[in-house]
Amino acid sequence: MRRKSAAVNVAYPAVLGALALILVYLGSIAPTGCWGIVAAAGLLPAAAVISVGLKAGVLCWAGVSILAFLLVPDKFCVLLFGALFGLYPAVKSLIERLRRRPVEYLLKLAFFNAGFTLVYLTMAAAVASSLPQALGSSVWLLYLAANAAFLLYDYGFSKLIALYIARVQRAIH
Repeated sequence: MRRKSAAVNVAYPAVLGALALILVYLGSIAPTGCWGIVAAAGLLPAAAVISVGLKAGVLCWAGVSILAFLLVPDKFCVLLFGALFGLYPAVKSLIERLRRRPVEYLLKLAFFNAGFTLVYLTMAAAVASSLPQALGSSVWLLYLAANAAFLLYDYGFSKLIALYIARVQRAIH
């Protein structure tokens, strides 16, 4: 693989950040699917982490979070991206360096529960309105379902990262 220039190291995360910002905006104007669209936006900082490095992924997340806060009308989607899905690729990268599965899952769940609690406490009405009625009535049931969904998301996220490395990154570089 040839060496990347400094311009590529700056431009690639910036383009990924612009695409993530578009997805967060689309999540805010979509009548349904805010969680899914914002979760898809979290894939773009992951591409920055993989292709350029952890610092680029964090800067991509921070730039999108700040711009989304200023530009996106639905702050619930911005908070989802900022507290959970946008930051998760960098956190996942750091946690998976440990190479000890039980500890990794424990730390991932701790990160998710901290971020989900922040989202829930900040915007409880928006969280409750975006979920099925059965989950909105019981907090412990909500957390149980959210943790199960997060573990599925992490599994799928890992598969998409492997696909990105095998197909997209190889084609780009």
